[in-house]
Amino acid sequence: MADQHQRCECEFQLLRYVPDAVRNEYVHIGVILREQGEGGRLDVRFTRDWRRVRCLDPEADTALLEGMESELRKRLADDPSGKLMKILDESLSLGVQMTEPKAYLAESLPAGMEELMRMYVEPPPREKVSRLRGRAAIQAGMRGEFERAGVWDLLRKQIRAAEYTRPGDPLRIDMGYRPNGVIKMFHAVSLEPGVEMAKVLAFSVAGLRAGIERVENAGLDLTAIIEPAARLGISDEEPERMEMYRFGVETMEEHQIRVLTTADMPRVAATARRELRVE
Repeated sequence: MADQHQRCECEFQLLRYVPDAVRNEYVHIGVILREQGEGGRLDVRFTRDWRRVRCLDPEADTALLEGMESELRKRLADDPSGKLMKILDESLSLGVQMTEPKAYLAESLPAGMEELMRMYVEPPPREKVSRLRGRAAIQAGMRGEFERAGVWDLLRKQIRAAEYTRPGDPLRIDMGYRPNGVIKMFHAVSLEPGVEMAKVLAFSVAGLRAGIERVENAGLDLTAIIEPAARLGISDEEPERMEMYRFGVETMEEHQIRVLTTADMPRVAATARRELRVE
């Protein structure tokens, strides 16, 4: 164990989601950890598992909450010497509160963050029995690969199709970026429950493409990320399920949507890293 004098003197604050200030029921969703002293490093991390938030508030906008992490990181990177409270107040929504700072002695900033997330934020082991499935599982895999490539915070998330189509369009594309004259977008499409998601995306892409050309003066390169057939237990021995799976893939491809599986995500993330010029 590291000697106490080699440890990192820090302060931490917990971020809480509080949907109803009167009832004051909350769920911890993140940690802010910073080293003491002038020029000390600072890190912020949010949960990757929003099930406890949805249990407290089924109407919670978890996409908005997830986007706060990237916003905080960006604001803190742009203004590292700025006042933390001012940045946080401008970045956090009314449904998110901070606890008072508490002293914390960590072996290192990353190790301290892992321990605090485990202690206060992540669900206990008994709550992790159910595994993510469907779109949630694909989205988690996409995020993991983009994070490993160091580009997650550079991506635009939850892109509202209504910005390019017309008011009332409920579709939100999971993530994207613009490396040049083409906007690349990525959307998780689960074929486990059927082909409805594939058909919705195929139906929407023409209007989305036209709107992006009109608004952004750019082309659209849309990629759907799906599960490999084998992961869904689909094989040629079940012709009906295989036909449905292929129908979903072909429907999207016929509308000029590139279709890749989660197994392709390391390559997708590596391309994003190169195109976004992350050293």
